Amino acid sequence: MEELVIRDAEVVDGSGGPSYRADVVVDGGRIVSIVREAAAAGCQRPKARRELDAEGLVLSPGFIDMHAHSDLALLRDPDHSAKAAQGVTLEVIGQDGLSYAPVDDRTLAEVRRAITGWNGSGDDIDFDWRTVGEYLDRLDAGFEGRGIAVNAAYLIPQGTVRALAVGWEDREATPDELDRMRRLVAEGLEQGAVGLSSGLTYTPGMYAKDAELTELCRVVARYGGYYCPHHRSYGAGALEAYAEMVALTGEAGCALHLAHATMNFGVNKGRAPELLSLLDKALAEGADISLDTYPYTPGCTTLVAMLPSWASEGGPEAVLARLADDDTAERIRHHMEVVGADGCHGVPIEWDTIEISGVSDPALGDFVGRTIRQSADARGEAPWVTARRLLRQDRLGSTILQHVGHEENVRTIMRHRVHTGGSDGILQGTKPHPRAYGTFPHYLGRYVRELGVLSLEECVAHLTSRPAARLRLPDRGLVREGYRADLVLFDPETVAAGSSFEQPRTLPTGVPYVLIDGRFVIEDGRRTDVLAGRAVRRTAYPA
Repeated sequence: MEELVIRDAEVVDGSGGPSYRADVVVDGGRIVSIVREAAAAGCQRPKARRELDAEGLVLSPGFIDMHAHSDLALLRDPDHSAKAAQGVTLEVIGQDGLSYAPVDDRTLAEVRRAITGWNGSGDDIDFDWRTVGEYLDRLDAGFEGRGIAVNAAYLIPQGTVRALAVGWEDREATPDELDRMRRLVAEGLEQGAVGLSSGLTYTPGMYAKDAELTELCRVVARYGGYYCPHHRSYGAGALEAYAEMVALTGEAGCALHLAHATMNFGVNKGRAPELLSLLDKALAEGADISLDTYPYTPGCTTLVAMLPSWASEGGPEAVLARLADDDTAERIRHHMEVVGADGCHGVPIEWDTIEISGVSDPALGDFVGRTIRQSADARGEAPWVTARRLLRQDRLGSTILQHVGHEENVRTIMRHRVHTGGSDGILQGTKPHPRAYGTFPHYLGRYVRELGVLSLEECVAHLTSRPAARLRLPDRGLVREGYRADLVLFDPETVAAGSSFEQPRTLPTGVPYVLIDGRFVIEDGRRTDVLAGRAVRRTAYPA
């Protein structure tokens, strides 16, 4: 007898088609049968060792978070309710060009320092890997060999690859260094990575010219992966930056997935249709393009990311040395406040939009929840003086919320046919962005039920089958016989994000059941002790 039958569920199967009522039978970690309108037809109902009454609940595929920063959180926290409670069954990590494989001892230490604000210092982690394959093996093992909370796919971080092969200097790679980067990318893909990410406003990835990126994308294309850039600007020059990525991947013949595809800052208010027109033209010409967004207006990153790229050359210790020098610090201020630093997307920084969301040093906790301008006013000093002090005292570990988005742009982009959901959730800090804990229920509650921006069926497709197709996963993203039983049951009348900017770690409501590999990771609204997550490896081979 089969393990589980989910009885009388309203199935929204991820295809975008109309929902239907059915009994869904799960066994051996897969969906083994779907019996439509079983009760009404009066047919023999399927039996199983356990029956779950799903009356009033929607059954959908598990949600895929296309842009996650859980690289260490998955190894740190076996509970990981931040994602599991949302119905996320797969996260794509290794984002924005900086993560922890492939590395050597030197690069690992540098990367840990550079992205402390994203993932913490890592002092609680045994970094017993150096290659991509070893990191994926570590995810498979998880906690005491039992696995991790949710599944994870990995993007090779181009900035980390450049740090390993070239260093943190602003210069072109030599032919030998470029060859080494090609080999590192190929090795990572052979070991199971699904593609390549970049952070082109972060060092050292930003130092790569288009020709270098194109060569790496050629490697990615041969292995059937995709390129996921955080491109060079989301502010002044945003459209040009998007066009650059479309042209670059077109030349390389590589699939493109645009990370957190927003149009931010005052210069881009109301300009989302221009972005979509650019993408539609490329799609019509045969380009393979997708994108992800989070359903909120503020962004989230580190405070040090706001600095001009020249101030970040050489890595974290070089940045701190420049901040310690009064003359150099004044040049940085002028660039940020007057010229418009590339770290702030070419827009002169507005300190009243920069809210501190977390600090590495608990002694600096008074900064959290306040904008730089508010903290500066309280101290009777200029905002740059406050920002400089915080950067130095927190040793570049401070995270920020950047309030520069536009609601009309958010809604316009999420309607597009190649859109997928990505939280961009940074789990560190006292006051993280609520998207880390709320993105997927927020789509369903706010943008489906309350606003009607998307239909329920369409929204579920955005969060399930579309990302599964981008990842080239043959048996995930749909409620289909033979597919993996990564499933979510939610109440369409009550599902909502519990997290807010005031209480960002509050879990969602209306998501009583989540299954991974047919096992309950959320049951009756509570996290179980099941660790069903594993590394999801790329399966395509080089052409």
